[in-house]
Amino acid sequence: MLSFMWAYILAATPVPAATFDQAAHTNILAAHGEGAQIYECKASNGGSLFWTFREPIASLMVGGKTVGHHYAGPRWVLTDGSTIQGKVSATLPGATTADIPQLKLDVIAHQGTGALDQARLVYRVGTHGGTLSGPCATAGALRSVAYSADYLFEK
Repeated sequence: MLSFMWAYILAATPVPAATFDQAAHTNILAAHGEGAQIYECKASNGGSLFWTFREPIASLMVGGKTVGHHYAGPRWVLTDGSTIQGKVSATLPGATTADIPQLKLDVIAHQGTGALDQARLVYRVGTHGGTLSGPCATAGALRSVAYSADYLFEK
């Protein structure tokens, strides 16, 4: 069942080949993420206020079941105990200005044992929502914006 769902996610969300070069890698896990991008209102040097990205929070799902979570770091932790941390190595814009960018992330740290043990790359593709624009009124204020994306874990 899981391999069927991985194939479905991979087929439904093509990876942009020219920038992300997925063909050189093997898929370990494909999961759908549903969550929020958290923004914080900050003051510029000139004193004007603007929204800045603070952190993500999302559930990772395969076949309708939660298999893990994604949060600041950026980190991904699965229910099997495996955790990875990534660092952005390439970006592409989302399909619309309302969509957060698609990302290629190099895995820079592993913890625990499980499905992500051999992960070397993470692709965030098929993004929907998650961007915030416009003024903010109070420094320190937080706002969350719903988003979804597919996460492809590769070795």
